[in-house]
Amino acid sequence: MHWRCVRPLFWLALLAVLAGCGETPTGRSQLALVPGPLMADMGGDAFDQLRNTQPISRDAQANRLVQCVAEKVVAGAKASYPGLEFPERWEVVLFEDPSPNAFALPGGRIGVHTGLLQVAETPAQLAAVMGHEVAHVLADHGNERLTQQLGIKAVLLVVGLLGEGEFGSQQLMQALGVGAQLGISLPFSRTHEEEADLMGLEIMARAGFDPQQSVALWRNMAAHGGSQPPELLSTHPAHKSRIDALQQGLEEVTATYRTVTPAAC
Repeated sequence: MHWRCVRPLFWLALLAVLAGCGETPTGRSQLALVPGPLMADMGGDAFDQLRNTQPISRDAQANRLVQCVAEKVVAGAKASYPGLEFPERWEVVLFEDPSPNAFALPGGRIGVHTGLLQVAETPAQLAAVMGHEVAHVLADHGNERLTQQLGIKAVLLVVGLLGEGEFGSQQLMQALGVGAQLGISLPFSRTHEEEADLMGLEIMARAGFDPQQSVALWRNMAAHGGSQPPELLSTHPAHKSRIDALQQGLEEVTATYRTVTPAAC
């Protein structure tokens, strides 16, 4: 192809890249090119797929707990990051799944596995997980990972030279942090996980949940999960590293927690 034909595409691609450069709520530089409305649509499609293929819990008491904690966590997120755009409503579903997982998707969708309720012994511990997952959405981690996976295709998507249907649903689900076949929660990069941990602390504290319970939650996870691969071989931080990092952030968020009304769920 002659340079004169390529040059318009080059400048469009460059503009798209520049437009996609930004910062996460913590101030970290980020390249996230996929348009927000498209991310929300993909999040909705992924959630519908899971809801249609995975069993949903009918336990009334468990559902009340999950809905209550989710409502307060979303309110805490809005109070923590008032400059961000939030969905008008959040859909929350409790899935029958023994794995101790949860996830949040763009567009305002939260999924919780019943197995998590066996590990999160208090509403505050459940809020620690939900706050972490909502933080992934607020920090646009799925968009960032999808941009990395697509490479130049992300630029072509932005400039309208590639349609959503030209990349696979499995790739989309993985970028959003969800396993399409089993409904499992997939790890983000270690940078994303650490960022979501710290944002999640702020969110749960603003929501009225004792942030100290985040440490208790991950101790429970360590006891439940058994052995982990060496930290260098895993995108998730090792339990001890994660707990140490959370403890370092507790002083500031505990001061925040003392200024709000404790949550009751």
